Formats: sequence, structure tokens, C-alpha cells
Amino acid sequence: MAAEFDLVVIGSGPGGYVAAIRASQLGLKTAIIERENLGGICLNWGCIPTKALLKSGEKFESLSHLKEYGLSASGASFDFDAIIQRSRGVAATMNKGIGFLMKKNKIEVIEGSATLEKGAVAPKVVVALKAGGTRAIEAKTVMLAVGARARALPQIGLEADGDKIWAYRDALAPKKLPKTFVVIGSGAIGIEFASFYRALGAEVTVVEAVDRIMPVEDEEVSKAAQKSFEKRGIKFKVGAKVTKVSKDFKGVKVDVEVNGKAETLEAEVCISAVGITANTDGIGLEALGVELDRGHIKTDSHCQTNVKGLYAIGDCAGAPWLAHKASHEGIHAAEHIAAYKTPNVHSPIAGCTYAQPQVASVGVTEQGARAEKREVKIGRFPFRVNGKAVAAGEVDGFVKVIFDAKTGALIGAHMIGHEVTEMIQGYVTAITMEATEEDIHGIVYPHPTMSEAMHEAALDAYGRVIHI
Repeated sequence: MAAEFDLVVIGSGPGGYVAAIRASQLGLKTAIIERENLGGICLNWGCIPTKALLKSGEKFESLSHLKEYGLSASGASFDFDAIIQRSRGVAATMNKGIGFLMKKNKIEVIEGSATLEKGAVAPKVVVALKAGGTRAIEAKTVMLAVGARARALPQIGLEADGDKIWAYRDALAPKKLPKTFVVIGSGAIGIEFASFYRALGAEVTVVEAVDRIMPVEDEEVSKAAQKSFEKRGIKFKVGAKVTKVSKDFKGVKVDVEVNGKAETLEAEVCISAVGITANTDGIGLEALGVELDRGHIKTDSHCQTNVKGLYAIGDCAGAPWLAHKASHEGIHAAEHIAAYKTPNVHSPIAGCTYAQPQVASVGVTEQGARAEKREVKIGRFPFRVNGKAVAAGEVDGFVKVIFDAKTGALIGAHMIGHEVTEMIQGYVTAITMEATEEDIHGIVYPHPTMSEAMHEAALDAYGRVIHI
């Protein structure tokens, strides 16, 4: 049987749909299979709708600071249902946009759940169609972009029920606004939900197993973040091992152990943000002999698995579990399939947390560099002396940069402050282009902008800072 498609992509999240578009641009006859909604978790239940919620929370919380700007207003309130509906509307708009892009690029969309079987030149794809029946598809190449789901820990009772224990989907579209929360996990997902619900006045306690919040971030940034979040009223339990989560008619009880002492936290709702599990089960990988690493698909430098004709990208292929990493891998893999010259798939990937304040980072942390015994030069610059930040009333936070002392190469950058997720790309570009301190020192930054702090931090690393 002749191959029906050059490429079949399974999963239409930010990795899958982008890969499909790039493949189509390169002349490959492409189909994409989606079991739920075009855009995957990111557009429908992750990145995009959470940012809509966070913006609503930020706008409402800012009303309590109007006096600082010489303004006044009274009777401020919010409609929780309207906030949730706006977020769902944003997701729906993005979903329609993906549908348009599929039609524009002549990509066949197949609705259903896919499994893999042994095939001739690549695994055969068997789809249980949403409309009923099945469809078997032969393709020259298959790409898995099946993503991941919230991790559950049933052994301690941490399993989402949509009522008293929430995963991210439940937290995005609740029926009512609880007054008290315990959030387990202080990564980006946990911190963002803590930030949103606190902005609407809820009492929030975040539990983290290690001794500081946001443990993947630079230690200096995570400490500053905790102080800023505590200023907003968010409480933290760090170095706290969760031993049991139980439910009663009032809500939840979370038993934790801190420094050998047992404590019980009570709230109406517990949000589970303890990581993700790849969607690699039940799709036929074992029978094909696909190599896995702790549930994630092992791939080479071009996103190829050990099975001929099978690629894997995004969350299902391992960390970092970020939408932009999935898109980057999807483009790289599509170009490799089409025998097109591809860029380096291992380009630096920024991490972003969209709380108040925001946190953004790329490259190595200071503690990571020290652990590797690298000789470094470190520069910092606080927003409290940046003209634009002072004028905008957004003085919390700082920029921190790390250079290799021997080569002058920028190897890490870390920021906390207002809209720093929009600024980090400057450093991502610099690291990608192998910029040195001389390159960054020579860049002219527009004034007044918060990005000037990026320049000053680089100057500070070499004793040339101007404004402090």
C-alpha cells in the first residue's frame, strides 16, 4: 500500500501544529490528528487561558494602588464568572485560529485518538475517529507531539477530583471562587495559580518540597520572588514534604512534614502542581520497541526515536516542558524530514513565570556555574534606579547576568520584575549568537526603557556600571 501522507503528526499543540505547518511549507503532504481541541493543552487549557486569568487578576489588584499614581476610584469589584468566561473565550479564539492555519496550509485534520502499529517505512497509524469507526493511515514519517498531563500521586491522596483537589484544568474553569487554597508545588504552574487567586483576595499557601521556591531558578531570584509574593500575602511552606492529602465536607487537609515536625494545612481547595506525566501510555510504543526514559520518549539530536520513521517532540520527549521548546523542536524535525538545512535544535530555551512579579531566565544559574567550577563574572542591576521603572511605579526586582570569565561569553541571565518575560528574549538572542561582554556593552538601548537594566547589568559584571 502506497503511503497516504509524507508526514502524519499526532497531537496539535504548539509543537504539533507548528511542525505540520512547516512540513506543508516544505512541500510535504501532511495530516494532523487531534483527539480533543486544536491547539492542544497550551492554547486550550494552559499557556494562553492562564495568561488571560493573570491579566484580569493584575488589573483588579492594580486598583488598590491607584493612589500611588495620583488617582482614585471607589466600589471596585469583579465578576468571577465573567473572568473565567473571558479566559475561555480567549482560548476559543486561538483554537479557531489554528483551524484557519490548517486550512490555509492544506493540512488534513483528523479528529480522533491514534495508536501505532508496525508498518512498512514508518509505524502505521490507526485512528479511532470521533465520528465513529476507525481509519488506518500509512505515512512515510510519523511525528509524536502527544504532550503530557498533570501528574497525580494517588499514594498520598493527591489525585484531582475537580471538586476539592484541582489540577490545572479545574483551576482554569471552576464553578465558584474558593476563599482558601493550598497549592502543592512552586514551579511556574503553581506560582501562577497562586498569584491569580491571591489577586482576587483568596488566602493562598504554597507548599514546596525543597528549601526554596521556584527551585529551577537562580537562587538569588527565587529568594527575591518569595519576598515579593509574601508582600502580596501569599504564604509559603518550604522544605515541606507532603505526606497525605485528605478530604472532608469542609474541604481538604494537607499533612506536611517540615524539619521533622508534622503540620496540617486546611483549605477549601488544594491545587496539585507537582509536575507532569508524558502521554506515552496506551499508544503502542511498547510493541514497537520505542525507547523511553522515565516515561518520556528518547530522541536523537534531530528528534528521531530509535524506530525508523518515528519522531517525537515537545513534552512527551522530555524537559524542559515548555511550549516554545516544542515549537522549536517541531520546526527542526519537520525540516530534517524534508532534508532541509536545519538550525541547532539545542538552542537556549528561556523559562518564564507570569506571576506578579514575573520571573524569566535563560542559561546557567550562578549555583550551576559554581557547581561546574566555572570561573564567572556576575553583574546585577536593580529596577529601583531605572528611570522607566520608577516612572511606571514598577521598581521591584532586578536583572542578573553571568559571563564566562575566560571567554567573555554570556552564559546565563536571570530577571525578576514587571514584564521581564518580554525582555528575556534579548539575552536568548545574545547567547544564541554567542555574544560576549563587548558585544552587549556596545549595544545602544533605547531610553527610557526597562531594558536599559539589561545593559547596566552587563556593564556591572565588568565594573563599568553607570547608574549605581
